[in-house]
Amino acid sequence: MLMGIVLVVLGAVLAVLLGGSGSIIGIQRAAQAGAALLSEEPEKFGGQGLVLSALPGTQGIYGFLVGIMVLQKIGLLTGAIKEVSNGADWQLFFACVSAGLLFLFSAIKQGTICAAGVQVLAKKPSEVGKSIILAALVETYAVLGLLISVLLINGIPVK
Repeated sequence: MLMGIVLVVLGAVLAVLLGGSGSIIGIQRAAQAGAALLSEEPEKFGGQGLVLSALPGTQGIYGFLVGIMVLQKIGLLTGAIKEVSNGADWQLFFACVSAGLLFLFSAIKQGTICAAGVQVLAKKPSEVGKSIILAALVETYAVLGLLISVLLINGIPVK
């Protein structure tokens, strides 16, 4: 039982760590472009520039949600720890790790797209909405990863 709980907690930690790391890298890429824009034309940064810089941060939130959900599932947050069977521990672990990896890579790639969007904002501010849509395409897959993780976590039985 103890090893099962350790494996599930490791999965939760990896979901949070990978999602957060991807968001840190993605935001850094977009914010670096935003800072360059601020140095030249600070009035252009406003709402759209902030949105482009913040978008890659959602994957870190998704990883946090997956981590909280799985810890809640095994009762670790309430103190009523449930028995986790040898099959359920691995299932929950992989539900977390697959989500964390998806969040990691999607946040990094979204940050690259958002950085390019900041360049669009600098040169053609009227077209920046299209860049936000392009970044949202990557977000779609992060949301789908969150959804499948929620379904898996809820569907995996623990005692």
